[in-house]
Amino acid sequence: MKNRVVVTGMGALSCLGLNAEAQFQAAIAARSGISEFSLTEGSSIQTRFAASIKEELPHQLDRSTANMFDRVAQLAWCATNEAITQAGLHALSDSQLHRSGIYWGTGFGGASTIEATYDDLFLKKKGRTRPFTVIGVMANGAAALLSLKTTFQGPSITYSTACASSAHAIGEAFRQIRDGYCDRAIAGGSEAMLQSGAVNGWEALRTLATVDEARPFASCKPFSIDRSGFVLGEGAAALVLESYESAQARGATILAEIIGYGTSTDAIHITKPDPVRQARAVTNALQDAGVNASDIVYLNAHGTATQVGDIAETDSIKLAFQAHAKSLLISSTKAIHGHVFGATGALELVITIQAQRHSIAPPTAFLDNPDPACDLNYLPHQAREVAMPLAMSNSFAFGGSNVSLITKV
Repeated sequence: MKNRVVVTGMGALSCLGLNAEAQFQAAIAARSGISEFSLTEGSSIQTRFAASIKEELPHQLDRSTANMFDRVAQLAWCATNEAITQAGLHALSDSQLHRSGIYWGTGFGGASTIEATYDDLFLKKKGRTRPFTVIGVMANGAAALLSLKTTFQGPSITYSTACASSAHAIGEAFRQIRDGYCDRAIAGGSEAMLQSGAVNGWEALRTLATVDEARPFASCKPFSIDRSGFVLGEGAAALVLESYESAQARGATILAEIIGYGTSTDAIHITKPDPVRQARAVTNALQDAGVNASDIVYLNAHGTATQVGDIAETDSIKLAFQAHAKSLLISSTKAIHGHVFGATGALELVITIQAQRHSIAPPTAFLDNPDPACDLNYLPHQAREVAMPLAMSNSFAFGGSNVSLITKV
């Protein structure tokens, strides 16, 4: 018998605010968190707007810990602390801690530590790096901090599959609990790459949005004919996943159930998406959940607002959902929270679950001029009140990694 896997806690922070509820409220109001952005004097970046977090982080870390761990790990703890507080997941016994895992995703890892190290060595001409440089840089730094703060002693695994990182982390945690390898897990992802080197890299790739001079906050326009790319963001999102038996035994409030996880790899091109393989991830998730395509009411699309990506995703939805594609309610929330890269799958899943619980599907903001090639129901401007017992969230990444997750309320 497979274990049912439920969600008992969620936490998130991004340019939209410092908690999960702020993400949802901004999403249904189509309220953008994209704002003016600048780096240190002398930076060569051209980017003027980003989806950055302006508020002080509520991580409550002591100074020595905060100095040791990169911002990407600190964002991870902020989201996780909210999630475990909502779940009431405290005072676990030793045997329970041994059955508790951490599954975390990040694309760039400790970007700010790398940047600071290069500044110290090559600009400031210092003779040595900071003592904890390696701790800050290492990709599993966030997962390590979470294990220290929670004392979870089960598996601690970091996933780095670009934009699909946190979606993979959640899916793999789901499998581990379902198959009995652990009873509960923190799963999600974080990203903090708004540094000169990383931003320069994205600029060189020519995937970033051209600023809408009239409405800079509306520069990211998924599925629009005048879309020009995505806006870089930072943030984190975490979910507490548990076996149904574990949640029931401690009287936890069940927020949702994860019932399907599908993956695939394009294996064709490093950046150009393939609709056929994307559709395969969707159909794999449907098969895993044991549901029909027509059972899915709402889909939170990857929707990065790139010319090629949005058309490929539209085609993949048509392939996977067939006749139901035209009836499916779809939106991309990246228009307001930017592309949070390794954290984006988890952030969008948190919004999706909230949408299901409130029976309100968030819109695609700033979709004034739909692309005729993106001719599905992308819910422009206005949220839709609708019961959605089953929903899906998609994450498609550079490197050809594709993930689909299905949730039930």
